[in-house]
Amino acid sequence: MPQVLTSVALAATALLLAACAGGDDRKVTDTAAIAKHSSAVDAPSCLSAPLASGYCLVWGDEFSGDQIDRGKWTHEVNCAGGGNNEAQCYVDSRDNSWVADDLLHIRALRQEVTGPAVFDDDPAYAAEDTSGSGTYTSARLRTKGRGDWKYGRFEMRAKLPEGQGSWPAFWMLPSGWVYGAWPLSGEIDNLEAVNLKVGGERRIHGTLHYGGSRPDNRYTGEAYELPDARNPADAFHTYAVEWEEGEIRWYVDGDHYATQTSAGWYTTAALDNPNAPFDQAFHLILNLAVGGDWPANVNDTGIDESVFPQEYLIDYVRVYQCTEDFASGRGCASSDGEFVHNPGIVLPASPVAAGNSANR
Repeated sequence: MPQVLTSVALAATALLLAACAGGDDRKVTDTAAIAKHSSAVDAPSCLSAPLASGYCLVWGDEFSGDQIDRGKWTHEVNCAGGGNNEAQCYVDSRDNSWVADDLLHIRALRQEVTGPAVFDDDPAYAAEDTSGSGTYTSARLRTKGRGDWKYGRFEMRAKLPEGQGSWPAFWMLPSGWVYGAWPLSGEIDNLEAVNLKVGGERRIHGTLHYGGSRPDNRYTGEAYELPDARNPADAFHTYAVEWEEGEIRWYVDGDHYATQTSAGWYTTAALDNPNAPFDQAFHLILNLAVGGDWPANVNDTGIDESVFPQEYLIDYVRVYQCTEDFASGRGCASSDGEFVHNPGIVLPASPVAAGNSANR
């Protein structure tokens, strides 16, 4: 959910859902000790016995205690509008993000505020800058520098906020930007949703961003609706992405609903590398945006101030890596046995670099 219209992916596998399937409100706590940092290059050190698929837990946060673990998460602080003309400023305040009742709470509040006008990683960023402004405060947490991974299963159990203008996300950005600025180095949206319950809205989205620099950026993704007309704002559900060399899969409560492969993605910065840009270390991001281009365009409406404050509740975040083949991440794919590939948005043709005949 970065510098352009995005969609995010929701997911979960049946292997982990015997105790928390179907959107119930029970919290399932992993008793294994959770590491504070996992390397993207070292072979995984399992914190618990591997799952039947071969994935093993290498990092996670169960959000116990009464403090956000600063060894795992940092707050981004800016009023940059997320690159999507969003209305919030992201702040590091207990009013907007805190841990209680074994949950991470991210809350968006109606407040006039000023702050840095650019993203935290921008060379021009200055913490004391007040040239940016917003009409809401919220929080955006990331693991960059504390947890960065290439390949694995990235899972979250959460209850999403609702209302016109709400935009929760669980997603990933590259930690090194090896192929250049967004979207040349890619983006993986594990889950996004906008305006839940407005006009019956109940979709979640899983998306990839890649391609060339604006206006030649590309995205492909799919929407998913829970069975029996359930709404993800009413209960907790488990969302996961499984990422291996050349393939990324999305799951919700064990339902495998989307797959994308290197046949469809590319970066103009490395046309001779079929796995680029999704072959580098990425980090996790949790945030709740307010308004912006996408929520407004869904139903041609802005923000309904009466629905705020809204809270995004996260039960846990876990990262697993594949013990079958750590280098490629292959061999541990989960399946619910009923997946039928839906191509979603038609994949764009990859451009051919001059003199390069290897068009994917």
